[in-house]
Amino acid sequence: MGSKLYVGGLPYAVTEQQLAETFGAHGTVASAKIIADKFTGQSRGFGFVEMSSDAEAQAAITALHGSDMGGRTLTVNEAKPMERSGGGGFGGGGGRGGKRDRW
Repeated sequence: MGSKLYVGGLPYAVTEQQLAETFGAHGTVASAKIIADKFTGQSRGFGFVEMSSDAEAQAAITALHGSDMGGRTLTVNEAKPMERSGGGGFGGGGGRGGKRDRW
């Protein structure tokens, strides 16, 4: 298990410091990051917390998954590695706009 945790269901007004304090009750928090919309800067309602050890991360998952924070139910689990997208960024396709050739 890794010590980096995904935290979903965050209230939009929560700060990174509040997130770190919440998880700090279950171990040493190495970092806490709330993901924000790149255009508006508003929280997207999820973030990541890195605990200093796997045991502390598991303790935080056990204690906080399904708990209430600001009227919202938290989802806490091990963060999965970010998947790299394949291809050139334009999606897949049929080469000719997805239409069949008649000939």
